[in-house]
Amino acid sequence: MKDDSSKEKEKDQSKSQSSLVDKIQQLGQSNVPQPADSNIHVLPIIGQVEGHVQLPSQNKTTKYEHLIPQLIAIEQNPKIEGLVVLLNTVGGDVEAGLAISEMISSLSKPTVSIVLGGGHSIGVPIAVSADYSFIVETATMTIHPIRMTGLVIGVPQTFEYMDKMQDRVISFVTGHSNIPEEKFKELMFDKGNLTRDIGTNVVGQQAVDTGLIDAVGGVKQAMSKLNELIEQDKETKKQVVQ
Repeated sequence: MKDDSSKEKEKDQSKSQSSLVDKIQQLGQSNVPQPADSNIHVLPIIGQVEGHVQLPSQNKTTKYEHLIPQLIAIEQNPKIEGLVVLLNTVGGDVEAGLAISEMISSLSKPTVSIVLGGGHSIGVPIAVSADYSFIVETATMTIHPIRMTGLVIGVPQTFEYMDKMQDRVISFVTGHSNIPEEKFKELMFDKGNLTRDIGTNVVGQQAVDTGLIDAVGGVKQAMSKLNELIEQDKETKKQVVQ
């Protein structure tokens, strides 16, 4: 019979082998760099924002029911002093996107967002919900009216409902960025900019010029700005205590 120590060694070897296989399957490599203990939390919003309806398994999604508990945990965790939101999304469920946006904007801790590949549709409110927003030079943001899929009842009340929902999006974006409401509506209802839809596609510096995003920049600039905001937050809290 094998002694307990040899059994433990076999278990450890089995665990390490399965862990190695998982890394290779998921990331294509065996050595994955581990982040150091940090006072900053990174929140990725990738693919399509999934709301009340579950999307097909082949869709890359961000589920809002996963993000909301994370945001509550970030707010409650004293070790986390700042949040970076990484965006590469095609948009998705309007109410789920607005819920995420409202939660990010209501955090007491400094927040910074970066639009990487794209921050389209309902990704726009999420991008501007942070205290300071960045967009990389090649990233795009599509601004268009809200759309509905599936069964639509053709009555005036349906239009009124969509119009009110659209007003919620416009109000949030203009309230959390430097873009005037008239300019945002102009971009939203522009004809000829998009091939099969009305709206506008803004790229990098153009998003900054319209007042939608605060600055062009990537990870380096975002981390630098977030650390600056964290220090300002600490100073403010010190003054309040005194």
